[in-house]
Amino acid sequence: MLRIPSRIPIRTVVAAVLLCAVAGCQSGPSGSYKRKINADIAAQNYTMAEVDIDKAKEGEYGKKNMVLYYLDKGTVLHHDGKYGESDGAFDQAEQRMVELYTKSVTKAAGMMVLNDNTVDYAGEPFERALTNVYRAFNWLLQGKIDEALVEARKAGIFLDELNRTLEGKAKYKDDAFAQYLSALLYADAGKLDDARISMEKAMAAYGWYQSSYGSPTPHFEFPKEDQKAPHGELVFVHFNGVAPIKISKTFQVAWGNALAIAKENDTEAQGAQFSNGLRAGITGNSITVSYPEYQAQPFKTKSSEVQIDGGQAVSSTLMEDIQAIATKTLQDRVALIKTRSIARAMVKYVLAEVTSRAAAKACDQMPGGFFAQQACKLATRGAAHGIAAASEVADTRCWGTLPAEIRMARLKLPVGKHTITVNFKDAVGNVVGSKIFNDVNITDGKRTYLSYRTADAMLAGQPDAGSQPVKTGVK
Repeated sequence: MLRIPSRIPIRTVVAAVLLCAVAGCQSGPSGSYKRKINADIAAQNYTMAEVDIDKAKEGEYGKKNMVLYYLDKGTVLHHDGKYGESDGAFDQAEQRMVELYTKSVTKAAGMMVLNDNTVDYAGEPFERALTNVYRAFNWLLQGKIDEALVEARKAGIFLDELNRTLEGKAKYKDDAFAQYLSALLYADAGKLDDARISMEKAMAAYGWYQSSYGSPTPHFEFPKEDQKAPHGELVFVHFNGVAPIKISKTFQVAWGNALAIAKENDTEAQGAQFSNGLRAGITGNSITVSYPEYQAQPFKTKSSEVQIDGGQAVSSTLMEDIQAIATKTLQDRVALIKTRSIARAMVKYVLAEVTSRAAAKACDQMPGGFFAQQACKLATRGAAHGIAAASEVADTRCWGTLPAEIRMARLKLPVGKHTITVNFKDAVGNVVGSKIFNDVNITDGKRTYLSYRTADAMLAGQPDAGSQPVKTGVK
């Protein structure tokens, strides 16, 4: 059996321990776990999803990913109709996000860590905004308009503050759907001037949504009303599909280019071991670097159509293309991510080489002759570089239970009870499922809200969890 030398320099041990710690860092929920939870959502099996999320709290999530744990739990609870519990989970997520954003945004420009997975996950800006959107719906579907309005407004306030902190350089600077929802809720509360301002902000945001994400500005056609007949409005909100998940991609960069990038970065690259390694003449041909990339998840339902009492039918309109927002948000900063990844990989390569060279000197003192000493050197060098390579994993953490998009249909209807049938259609217009809401009561001068989540093909007659109508004032 190979005997490990007992007199290895302490700096060598420290470097090795550091690399081992980095290699074993928590990377957040795995792709297979995310797919399992979304399969439960697709099957409307929210109870199983809740159980699985709680079981995975310590394993798949871990302490550094509590934001993701509470986001996933809040999403599942919301679509299960447990709005109070859902808001509690989202509140936990938001509180932690606030703490982490205060620390991380100010350091974002120059921060370089050995692996992005070693820091607590604070959420993408669009994830933070959608947290408030979900919280708004939690209150709205309990009939609490004022509380819903507070949450919808918080999304815009956060993004405005973030944009100021980043000196106007934020690409995702407002959430159009959050502003649109705020406009509806202000109108419901009788605050018409505020409703007008929010709608103007929503339309401005949808303007750059179209150029940045390819999302058209939503427009709703209302038929001419009989002014003598009392009427109200139905608002159907369709949370559809499965948001993309992040995967790890790799590329190789030449040693000379990597060295230049590493020297331009601070923190670890300024350490004594890095400098000593360069002076020792450590060179290589290239290094392999990882970076994250969003991967779209397939889902059958591509649109929805709301039918009233078996007659009038109105198609839903795309309000928020979460898949496009997520993908573009990451693309906008992938160059910075790659640069930092290259610098980290360089530092870890040099640390591994310093560790293996120091260990090699200790191996020379081993008894057993030349072959035993060579075996010791190969083993220590392989272990050091293997650990360094294993630790270079892209940060693939993301809010995996989000829908891919949010759609909406708005219809002016006569007062009274109606049967609302929602047909879900695939890419070529075939109906892949439906949902029936019986006895939906439309009240004069009020909005009645319905919401539903699809993640795959649906079957008619599924339970109404998360879909009870709520009335608010129409202005």
